[in-house]
Amino acid sequence: MAVRIATWNVNSLKVRLPRVEEWLAEVQPDVLCMQETKLADDAFPALTFQGLGYDSVHHGQGQWNGVAILSKVGIDDVVANFAPASGDPDPDARIVTARCGGVRCTSVYVPNGRSLDNDHYQYKLRWLSQLRRHLDAVGSPDEAFVVTGDFNIAPDDRDVYDPSKFVDATHTSTAERELLAELEAWGLVDVFRQQYSQDRLYSWWDYRAGDFHQGRGLRIDLVLGTQAVAERAAWSIVDRNARKGTSPSDHAPVVVDLLD
Repeated sequence: MAVRIATWNVNSLKVRLPRVEEWLAEVQPDVLCMQETKLADDAFPALTFQGLGYDSVHHGQGQWNGVAILSKVGIDDVVANFAPASGDPDPDARIVTARCGGVRCTSVYVPNGRSLDNDHYQYKLRWLSQLRRHLDAVGSPDEAFVVTGDFNIAPDDRDVYDPSKFVDATHTSTAERELLAELEAWGLVDVFRQQYSQDRLYSWWDYRAGDFHQGRGLRIDLVLGTQAVAERAAWSIVDRNARKGTSPSDHAPVVVDLLD
């Protein structure tokens, strides 16, 4: 079955819901993984999405963080938070996993890290290490498995508008990139990079100083898939149109089409 999978850090579903509804109607993804919903579970608009044809699962905590998966192709085998076998649960709502239409999907909102001397950076590194253990706990590199979302890591210098501005900074540090590489070594492929090798293809732009219009962005929203996914990937795009207009998220959706 052909499946269209997308990821989008919506940066507050309460604020962006009309935009998300419009985008779903236009793009028609089969699966949408969202991050930074910034809603408690009882405030998540599941009925709204159901009216659009989507089953959903949400792992939220109120005004911060929050992740969700919407699916037109069914949702089962749900794991909210890290799998117990991977270690202690995360106090933040940053990860949810479900099987959708034969593809296991994990929506992640990796901690930002803030600065290399901040405790949040060490939390980020621990979080990425636990994500690797989570993958072992819930799935296998031999199955169709997508790990997608806002990684808050630019995989290499092509993914940064000016690497000189990110020396000794989060998102580009050696430790973060090495942990991302360990995820790929587990059996994941950067599906977007499989199709596009050029630089200046970003998914996030700061709201300040006209960064979107000036082309000052980062590619930090990733779709990582196992070989069973990568072999089916026929098309991918960063939907820059969703970053335009009134009150957009600072992230654009990333969309991948998997053929039969």
